[in-house]
Amino acid sequence: MNSALIYDRQIFIISDGTGITAQHLGHSLMSQFEDIDFITTTLPYIDSIDKAQEAVEKVNLAVSTNGELPIIFATLLNPEIRNIINNSKAHIYDLFHAFLAPLEKVLKKKCSYTMGRAHGVTDIDSYQKRMDAVHYTLAHDDGIKLNGYNKADIIIIGVSRCGKTPTSIYLAMQFGLRVANYPLTEDDLSFRELPKCLAPFKKKLFGLTISSQKLHSIRQERRPNSPYAAIKQCQKEINNVEKMFNDNQITFINSTFHSIEEISTRMLDSLDIERTVI
Repeated sequence: MNSALIYDRQIFIISDGTGITAQHLGHSLMSQFEDIDFITTTLPYIDSIDKAQEAVEKVNLAVSTNGELPIIFATLLNPEIRNIINNSKAHIYDLFHAFLAPLEKVLKKKCSYTMGRAHGVTDIDSYQKRMDAVHYTLAHDDGIKLNGYNKADIIIIGVSRCGKTPTSIYLAMQFGLRVANYPLTEDDLSFRELPKCLAPFKKKLFGLTISSQKLHSIRQERRPNSPYAAIKQCQKEINNVEKMFNDNQITFINSTFHSIEEISTRMLDSLDIERTVI
């Protein structure tokens, strides 16, 4: 890790749709510059002349207050709106235009330039699969429902507050996977054997662990100064859960320094599940 941050830099995510594509790519690019503190503003659904002009005013205001030209990551299909944004006082990276024109040449076909293709409901079957996966995942969150593990694609296990729920929901939303997660309690960990409800599904299991200090910090916010949040309790649970994973040959990853995206990718690779975004 490098030393202190050098300076702030204003980033604008501008899209005529949700802005999710620009956010993901923009975040990936910005994460490579550790010494800069990026201040990000997302402006989605810039789909009219008036909205585009208002967006330009916001960008130009950032110039006068910060002194540096902001950076814009844009996904804009409408050429008139794109031209308005291009007149703002900023360094502009149009993520769609940079690739669509060359692709048109390679594919020898004109782009449809239709907004909302990436995140709209264009495939009813895929959308329904994703919604079914989300419903399953919510119903099987945190060990609420133990029946139906035979229908799970993945079962995430780990101590309370190690990141099981957000990872489960991400996998359901992004890949349409049915994900259950089960919190390993102190009673479970004292035996060092898999709980009976999990044992038949060992091939679906993936473990999450976390640093004891991070776990302590998270639990302190939930139950301040409780035995549950005590650093010694956190250390004990983490030590025992990692022993359980090793004893039962359960692949696991430490969630402390990995994003949900990284955790999910490693999980899918480990369990040999095809990564198909739907």
